[in-house]
Amino acid sequence: MEKKIKKRAQLYGVAAVLLAVVLGALCYNFGVNPPEFLPPPSSALLGTFSSYEELRSFLMANSKTQGAFPFYGPWDIRILAPLSGWSTDSFFAEVISKYSMDEYSTTNIQVAGVDEADIVKTDGEHIYLVSGNNVSILKAYPTEEAEVLSKITFNETYPVGIYASGDRLTVLGCKYMFPTEGYYGYFITDVKTSVNVYDISNKANPVLVRNFTMSGSYFNSRMIGEYVYFVVSQPAYVIYDTVILPKIYSSDGIKEINASEIHYSNASDNYYMYTTVVAINMQNTEEEPTHMTIMLSGTSSMYVSLTNIYITFPELDGQTAVYRIRIENSTISSEAHGKVPGRELNQFSMDEYNNYFRIATTTWVNGNTQNNVYILDTLDVNLSIVGSLTNIAPGEAIDSARFIGNRCYLATSVVQKDPFFVIDVENASDPKILGYLKIPGFTRYLHPYDEDHVIGIGKDGSNVKISLFDVSNVSDPIEIDKYKIEGDWSDTLVLTEHKAFLFDKSKELLVIPMLISSGWDKVSSWQGAYVFNITLSGGLALKGNVTHQGVTNGWYSEYWVKRALYIENVLYTASDKKIKMNSLEDLAFLKEIELP
Repeated sequence: MEKKIKKRAQLYGVAAVLLAVVLGALCYNFGVNPPEFLPPPSSALLGTFSSYEELRSFLMANSKTQGAFPFYGPWDIRILAPLSGWSTDSFFAEVISKYSMDEYSTTNIQVAGVDEADIVKTDGEHIYLVSGNNVSILKAYPTEEAEVLSKITFNETYPVGIYASGDRLTVLGCKYMFPTEGYYGYFITDVKTSVNVYDISNKANPVLVRNFTMSGSYFNSRMIGEYVYFVVSQPAYVIYDTVILPKIYSSDGIKEINASEIHYSNASDNYYMYTTVVAINMQNTEEEPTHMTIMLSGTSSMYVSLTNIYITFPELDGQTAVYRIRIENSTISSEAHGKVPGRELNQFSMDEYNNYFRIATTTWVNGNTQNNVYILDTLDVNLSIVGSLTNIAPGEAIDSARFIGNRCYLATSVVQKDPFFVIDVENASDPKILGYLKIPGFTRYLHPYDEDHVIGIGKDGSNVKISLFDVSNVSDPIEIDKYKIEGDWSDTLVLTEHKAFLFDKSKELLVIPMLISSGWDKVSSWQGAYVFNITLSGGLALKGNVTHQGVTNGWYSEYWVKRALYIENVLYTASDKKIKMNSLEDLAFLKEIELP
């Protein structure tokens, strides 16, 4: 997480009273009338269908998969796994001594100024937390006044992430309707994604001021300034000669997105998905939301800069299509499209810098893998490739990637060795490998410590390993320190969720959730947060740990620490059932709050 300095506008007041606000299941039944929605802007890059009949004919002729087909978005899997009785043990596999006032950490994001939805947010005085079907608002600082102020309950809707800014709280959520019979079988056929905006000027009584609900699965989102941009995916198929179109729900009824509003590329594929990008002003509720829908294959990853959304779509021939969607306040327009060989790993495999888009991919050539870095011209409507570095680490695959300025850092996997590459991308037309290092284990997440040092989180054998790399000598990067978690087996959520990573260089602080087993019986397992001092001179030094487990709650996953943050000199750890407060100085216990 990044440090943020903020002046408080007023003195601390009297603690507010607890008030629970119980809401209905569907957002369009909440009694709030949203404004009419603006039609999507036109796009010269993609064609649009002239009619519903043309869309139906296109799907019948070009989609290799006919009829309904199973689809689960990334958040559907996270939410439905425990509901379906799948093992929650896969949660982690998938899934200066004194400081001045007014310091608090924020969500660990990829691009400065582009916020990412998370299950925990803070404004330096309050904490906003998703736990199960609830979003709780807590007075967090000072600790002696810490308490739950209010709780928003969503019943059948599952919150997947929140944004907090000023007097606004935005909650993104999904609702699922399970079919009981018919040709749909056990597939989920009715998924809705909602965005609810609350006025939280009175933290004890949040008031719903806007809602937007549409069909489809939540894919991803960002917040830039006053605007939340979120992406929804929905299968495009024909049933009994009827095209299933994406729908927008409101208290006034249901509005289908017309076929003439849907942008597409004239190419055949195994199946098609509607990908809808929506822009909502969370501060000015009088401003009308805008949306744009593209029909292509399934979305893969998303990278967002201050001015562009890049969404990737895998193609049948092993290539990945990249679409650049321009965003400026409520304006959304698809402006450029290109292709690169292979598949990207995640959002950190992509980056926009100095009018270039950089992407790292893994390709399969004659049954073998190889890795590549491509540099695309963002000013070209075709996103033409202007530079490339191919055939990196043949027989291996990318485990992690990070672009930092004129450097690209890649970690690729081979048995018990983790090649760590330093790649120069300053010359867009001629990227080159400057140096590499082979170490035991593999690295799944890379994070900048400073201009010349990088933190790596991965595994060595069965246990989590934290590395500190010195890349000041680009031709000879070295691992200057490492810390390997003791135990028969260990895992961390950071391997699959970067928002669980808390780092602050000025505080010499690193905190990550940890799961440790000294045997495969649950009695001898431990879960909590490991707290480190991290410096270039002293390396990684374990300061201590914090756990939410106790005699009565034992191994229950509801008490697994998912996030950590700090306000002033207090470390806060959050699980589904508890917020715990410890001193940042010595981790002394201060207070804990059980969540309703």
